Amino acid sequence: MENFKIVADGNYLCGESPLWDIRNNKFYWCDLLPCEVYEQGNNDKHNILISGLGIGGFAMNKQGGFVVSSLQGIYLWDKEKGLRLIADKLGEDTLQGNDCIADPCGRLLFGTSFYDAFAPSYKLSKLYKVEKDGKVEVLDEGIHLSNGLGFSPDEKILYFSDTIAHKIFAYGYDKVKGAISNKRVFVDVPLDEGMPDGMTVDAEGYVWSAQWYGKCIMRYDPDGKVERRLETPARQTTSLIFGGADFTDMYITTAAKPAWLHMIPKAYDFSDTTNLGGPVYKCNLGIKGKPEFIADIDI
Repeated sequence: MENFKIVADGNYLCGESPLWDIRNNKFYWCDLLPCEVYEQGNNDKHNILISGLGIGGFAMNKQGGFVVSSLQGIYLWDKEKGLRLIADKLGEDTLQGNDCIADPCGRLLFGTSFYDAFAPSYKLSKLYKVEKDGKVEVLDEGIHLSNGLGFSPDEKILYFSDTIAHKIFAYGYDKVKGAISNKRVFVDVPLDEGMPDGMTVDAEGYVWSAQWYGKCIMRYDPDGKVERRLETPARQTTSLIFGGADFTDMYITTAAKPAWLHMIPKAYDFSDTTNLGGPVYKCNLGIKGKPEFIADIDI
């Protein structure tokens, strides 16, 4: 196992959405269940930045603060004005957001999630975009559990994880129009592995996917082939991001609360409650990531 350093030794129930802020050299992440977003600066101390929303993802915003994807809708947030609703519905669709990402031209892309492991059926979700003026449009649908998103370095491919389907999809992306095309399966994750959760893309165009239940992060080459498996300290590894002065630090979030999902690997032992997760970790493999795009939404 690599040398993992704990950067936040909390019992985060569902740590998610790590984000490195290139504007301020700060690191952020959230815990979906207590509805909190955390900020950590150079002194390694962290504080609660946002509370009160079930936040699944957030992106930096050009006007300051963040665009937030939450179970209660899509919001703007900054320290002066607090939370401001962009939209919580689109027609009959409830915008119950999970992971999100800013695109190269300042839009926000996000997926919704209505997954319920204990219900006989659940509503399928959609992938949306938020234009710079706050207009929300559907990009794709028929999704079981929306999760990580990422862009290729040339900005022409959008990657998107459906956790329950055990698949990472790739779309052609037109950044001028904010349009997708040519959907294909980039990775069909074997059922005996963990489930694809949060993701990021490095400077070489390799896709990194955190595996819930898998105690690992997978690195896939641009053709979708496994390049390496990085074992992590937590069986419920949720997401990752690159950051630091030269973008070679990898920040990894985990989840402490046990969760049962469909399509669980057959060999997974729920009676073993050791090393589920909870802390936020950092490691450095000498591989360079790339900065996330900044949204430009102002309403």
